[in-house]
Amino acid sequence: MPSFLPLRRAAWIAAALSLVASLPRAEAAKVWGQPQKGKVELKSIDVLGFGPEGVLLIGDGRSAAIFAVKTGEAKSGGKVPATVAKVDAKLAAAVGAPPTGIEIADLAVNPVSGTVYFAVRKQDDKTPIVLTLNSAGDVGLADLDNVEYVRVALPTEGAPIGKITDVAWTDGKLLAAAAASEEFASKIFIAPTPLKHDAVGELHSAETYHVQHHKWETKSPMTTIMPFTEGGKTYLAGAFACTPVVKYSLDSLAPQAKVKGTSVLELGSGNRPQDMFTYTKDGKEYVLANTFRFHHERKPLGPSPYWTVRFDRDLLGEEENVNEKALFRLNGDKPASDKVVMIDAYHGVVQMDRIGETEAVVLKQNADKSYDLAVLALP
Repeated sequence: MPSFLPLRRAAWIAAALSLVASLPRAEAAKVWGQPQKGKVELKSIDVLGFGPEGVLLIGDGRSAAIFAVKTGEAKSGGKVPATVAKVDAKLAAAVGAPPTGIEIADLAVNPVSGTVYFAVRKQDDKTPIVLTLNSAGDVGLADLDNVEYVRVALPTEGAPIGKITDVAWTDGKLLAAAAASEEFASKIFIAPTPLKHDAVGELHSAETYHVQHHKWETKSPMTTIMPFTEGGKTYLAGAFACTPVVKYSLDSLAPQAKVKGTSVLELGSGNRPQDMFTYTKDGKEYVLANTFRFHHERKPLGPSPYWTVRFDRDLLGEEENVNEKALFRLNGDKPASDKVVMIDAYHGVVQMDRIGETEAVVLKQNADKSYDLAVLALP
């Protein structure tokens, strides 16, 4: 069966998507400064995301760059298919590969058109490809050969960027998390708009208290990020392997400064968050995060190594019970709080992205290791 990269996601950050969905058309003018017209030259695709007006964001770690691409897609009345069985085989066939001949690195949903975008890498020649799936269930190749786009570079002084782990958009800024090969290896990237081609954004080194490890760390990168506002201030929430959920203030960052996070929740050792977003249900705001458990065979949490947690959004506003005092998801083997709940209906979800106010599009691993695309209700 295909080998899938155990990435978060990808790409996927519903706080940004929620903002995108509500932005007026005037906001699109702030995205672009000096777009280029031509072919987007990619060396890799680590992650996908979207900005205002359906602008596709592509994180390319090997190029140490993020590409913002005009998709030109219009609002559609169609919906993502409720289920696409064996979507892995369908994507592989579209690039002339057998089902075992691809990796799916990420997926993201264009909030304007509802088209699902997949970052795919062919196994034989390692070519990075972006594929799409429309409301009819048809797979196509995203046009990156003759488009308007902007390339924004991540600074590489000191140590090269190894991977871009997530991208997001909020409050007129392009955000990303990245990993480098140095002591302060965890990076937060910020590029203000309007985006100018070949501009270089700000790269900040992040320090985080890892609750499970009982110490401050600088090397473990955020695997998924989610911007949010609290008390009129802008923050970035990030989740790490082994597995704190951390918030960083973005309002007072000086260029190239180090930023110290505040850990507000510990999801437990042996886990790697994949995607994370906010949503509101029955008047209450939640955060949903899907996670890969690399301790699954030794100590499973459910039928799949991929499990999903929902926690109350107000935990991100915690000020006193943080870092050493941060809430653990479990007390022994029992849930420590009703604010943090495992979602059984999302077992097997490898990647996910919010679509609309009540649903998520997910890539779900079956018992036979094949993959289905599905639309699930938000819990």
